[in-house]
Amino acid sequence: MMIDTHCHFDMMPNPEKYINDIERRGDIVIGMTNAPSHFQIGWQHVRNYKHVRLALGFHPLLAHELQNELPLFERLLDKTSYIGEIGLDFSREGKATKDIQIESLRRILSCLRGKSKILSVHSRNAEQELLSLLKEYEIKNVIFHWYTGNANLVPEILQEGCYFSVNEAMTLTNKGRRLIELIPHDKLLTETDCPFNDKSNLSKTYAYLADMGCTESMLKDNFDKLIDSVQH
Repeated sequence: MMIDTHCHFDMMPNPEKYINDIERRGDIVIGMTNAPSHFQIGWQHVRNYKHVRLALGFHPLLAHELQNELPLFERLLDKTSYIGEIGLDFSREGKATKDIQIESLRRILSCLRGKSKILSVHSRNAEQELLSLLKEYEIKNVIFHWYTGNANLVPEILQEGCYFSVNEAMTLTNKGRRLIELIPHDKLLTETDCPFNDKSNLSKTYAYLADMGCTESMLKDNFDKLIDSVQH
């Protein structure tokens, strides 16, 4: 059984076929959404699946367009244990909306404080700022998805109990491989980030991690531990 903790199946050409294949194989996939309205549409379709989950999202690069959906995010919060994709993006693409991203994320994190949820976060060029906000609002059960930040910050992120989800693309670059080596096996998870990642073969990611000594059963244990943490 393989586990994909970060995938955008709602953006795929044929989402229904994709999730039916996952369900039939018995793999697990957590579908991210980029907006509360997307979650609202998709939730009815996946709520009865056993292995397919849908996360409630508010993508940082869309924060300026989605201000009117913040109340909807709050209303939908109790429909899922999964939150994503949320976070900050201060890359060239997101720099202009930095303030509104922070303001929106503060509102989201204030709703999440004290609730048992599993979060998948986007942190491009904003890793330190995001970590500071997660600490400020005492948010637990966080997965840093496709981390590309400074290696020096990794120990501080780990100190907060966060996980890292890695994909095939990370295993193909020197920086990605070095980052993966810094992460203890019990804090590793896997992802594809499909369809936005053309190097997203989950089997190859599992094989790479197995060569490092992180087996399929370890990865499943890590995911199970996360699930247990939101159920108790």
